[in-house]
Amino acid sequence: MAEPLHKGEKVFRGIPVSAGVCRGRILVLGRTQHAIARQSLSPEQVSEEVNRLERALVQTRQEILEVQRKVSEAMGAAEGSIFDAHLLVLEDRTLIDEVVRLIHTEAVNAEYAFHTVAERYAATLAAIEDDYLRERATDMRDVTARVLNNLLGKQAEGDLRHLSEPCIVISHDLTPSNTAQMDRSKVLGFATDIGSPTSHTAIMARSLRIPAVVGLKNASLELHNGQYALLDGFNGVVIINPTDQTLFEYGQLIRKQVTLQEKLRDVVHKPAVTLDGHRVFLSANIEQADDAEAVLASGAEGVGLFRTEYLFINRDRLPSEEEQYEAYRKVAEALKPHPVVMRTFDLGGDKFLSHLQVPTEMNPFLGWRAIRFCLQEKEVFRSQLRAILRASAHGNVRMMYPMISGLDELNQANALVEQYKDELRRENVPFDEHIEIGAMIEIPSAALIADSLARRLRFFSIGTNDLIQYSLAVDRMNEKIAHLYEPTHPAILRLIKATVDAARRNNITVAVCGEMAGDPVMTALLLGLGVDDLSCAPSLVPQVKFMVRRLKLTEAKELAEFALNCESASEILARCQELARQSAPGLFESSLSQPAGE
Repeated sequence: MAEPLHKGEKVFRGIPVSAGVCRGRILVLGRTQHAIARQSLSPEQVSEEVNRLERALVQTRQEILEVQRKVSEAMGAAEGSIFDAHLLVLEDRTLIDEVVRLIHTEAVNAEYAFHTVAERYAATLAAIEDDYLRERATDMRDVTARVLNNLLGKQAEGDLRHLSEPCIVISHDLTPSNTAQMDRSKVLGFATDIGSPTSHTAIMARSLRIPAVVGLKNASLELHNGQYALLDGFNGVVIINPTDQTLFEYGQLIRKQVTLQEKLRDVVHKPAVTLDGHRVFLSANIEQADDAEAVLASGAEGVGLFRTEYLFINRDRLPSEEEQYEAYRKVAEALKPHPVVMRTFDLGGDKFLSHLQVPTEMNPFLGWRAIRFCLQEKEVFRSQLRAILRASAHGNVRMMYPMISGLDELNQANALVEQYKDELRRENVPFDEHIEIGAMIEIPSAALIADSLARRLRFFSIGTNDLIQYSLAVDRMNEKIAHLYEPTHPAILRLIKATVDAARRNNITVAVCGEMAGDPVMTALLLGLGVDDLSCAPSLVPQVKFMVRRLKLTEAKELAEFALNCESASEILARCQELARQSAPGLFESSLSQPAGE
């Protein structure tokens, strides 16, 4: 735990997921724990147990539909669609059939069978490194708790609809269902022990504009009802018994944030041009067709990364070519004439839970996934490539392959694209004959042979998240080694520079679409290294644009030159932070002064 800001305070630090500051008494919710006993059934009881399960599933579906209806009416269709994932769990025949099989083969009660199977699914999701997929474990457990409540005849715990007075909610976790039904006049903010910015609970908090912090570890076990607290959703801090001095400082912080938000709104629809006239292309990363509205509202100039794999998850069957085409067409038309870069799906190995029978791998992130999977499962790949090509007739669609590690993979993928273009021509189906094709540079081998790849592509997009973890052999979710995950490591910067140089020699563009692109501290460094485009979450685009418009390219190049000749990642980071704070101090005024040594 961090040191308190002032004597007498107790500070819990986590991850900020919804901006804002609030203060008040806390309400601690207990962890929902179902005691699921295994009961043996007689042969004649088994059929009725399956019927009981089906009735509970129908009842749960009705409950979720009602929650979805209320959320859609109160907050909009986008927020209501969050519960589509919950409904799909109930419709996942692979999961349900496995539960029924367990009831039959082991003659056990429905509660035990459903809990056993669903928890195995949730545990698999929770172990996946992808933040978005890992957070779907929370959705699975939310639905599981509802089904178990209905089987056990219990009321759901942690109901936040009928609070008697305003409070800050502290819990081990909050389900999207609970978050969606919060009484906004009573819940000032909330904090949880676990979670991440990509969780549906965090998304709901941002939609509700409720300050929220996650990842506090054991706060729910250490805190008590009635304690007075201040919750800081800008910095991910919960302060117990804040002093008058702390309250005064946070008053100042709130005023600064109001000013910053006004400045960010002012730059949304202005061009991303440095002070010395260098034009930067800013685009957004999205996961579904409905995100197009957020792209336009952010001031982004199109989509730099459409993660198409999210059309494939939480389903009991693969999406057809027609379903994919409609989703891709919708985005292309909504953002036309801005470009939309569609990444062919990055799935495989551990991520196919229901669609295909894929053998368990010791290390799925180095295994059968992404382009490797697609090149072997050609029918699956064919439907996606044809859908993307067809959508290209409706807008400025570009396409890129993930996880390219060598030239052979690229040549095979390009050959398939040409094959499916010929099919569409014979069928008289329109598509963009000149669709631009690029590749993700996220494996060191790709960066090292970037010249060969560049001769066969129209653009690169550097996935810094994977490039860093593969280059440094660091699992950033492993707390013991997370400190080794360093975006400013000299090796990473040299790989980025090598990629940029190869692109320049072959007259193609280079984008960055990993987390570095959305961090204003990294903006100058990436521009100085020669990156053309930056693509990040829509919510981060205004901050990056704000930074670009306060930088000089000459300063960025000087920073990059220093970094490429420096041997210390920490020194490079410090220099990046120094330039960022000098250029746009307003972006960093959400942090209060901290005591030495913290």
